[in-house]
Amino acid sequence: MNDQYTRRSFLKKAYRLTIGTTLTILFGYTYARFIEPKQLEVTEHSIRSSFIPEPFDGVKILQFSDTHIGHYYDARQLEQLVETINHLKPDLVLFTGDLIDAPDQYGHPEELIPILKKIVAPLGKFAIYGNHDHGGYGTESYKIIMELSDFQLLVNSYIPITVKNSSIYLAGLDDYMLGRPDFEQTLGKIPENSYTIFLAHEPDVAKVSHSYPVQLQLSGHSHGGQIQIPFIGPIVTPPYGTEYVEGFYSIGQKPLTLYVNRGLGTTRVPFRFFSKPEISLFTLKAD
Repeated sequence: MNDQYTRRSFLKKAYRLTIGTTLTILFGYTYARFIEPKQLEVTEHSIRSSFIPEPFDGVKILQFSDTHIGHYYDARQLEQLVETINHLKPDLVLFTGDLIDAPDQYGHPEELIPILKKIVAPLGKFAIYGNHDHGGYGTESYKIIMELSDFQLLVNSYIPITVKNSSIYLAGLDDYMLGRPDFEQTLGKIPENSYTIFLAHEPDVAKVSHSYPVQLQLSGHSHGGQIQIPFIGPIVTPPYGTEYVEGFYSIGQKPLTLYVNRGLGTTRVPFRFFSKPEISLFTLKAD
């Protein structure tokens, strides 16, 4: 009798454990596939520096990155994103690469132009190449899309941003993986003692850029790991996005401030777990 009762109790516990495990897996899958990828987070930060000119005090800079359109991120979501961006009323908008996941497989890239064109930024809209923008024969099509959307594409180049006769500098590196990056051409001729914002798709290039007179580097690429395990961290990170995965880092003796944006879309697998999609809003403070 006791043996039978013990076996029956064991089977009940095993059944409950199996059901509980199955429900947990189903919930985890549903959350990572359908819920978290749509939980857009707006992160707001203040950036202080003695190099920031007084007229730039309070200027708002918005960064968005890694939409990967075509891989479970569509034009409708991009339209909603643009509405959110315009609601925040940024002065300057920066896109740090990977617009379309697979340019050679996306059927209607022209539909993105009127959407991106709606973004309003009084001090300008600027973009750089990501590895997916060069991949899939996308180099020229990405250039056309961004320029027709009123974005200025920075490719190993820099430009002054001027307010009331004072300037900061914005520099953009060609993609480190699939482009032809040139740090010296991008950063070597910027006037000394100028506040410089450096756009580079892959965050790990900060190990090179920190040796130049750059105060702030904005990057994407890593997706914050896209799937993170609590207390462990990201399962997989991409090349040149392994050391700096998300958020702020201080690098070098100067130091360089690096911010890694988690991006908006997904790639390879359509999941996000403990790595919500993000747009970043930075407010400059003259210190």
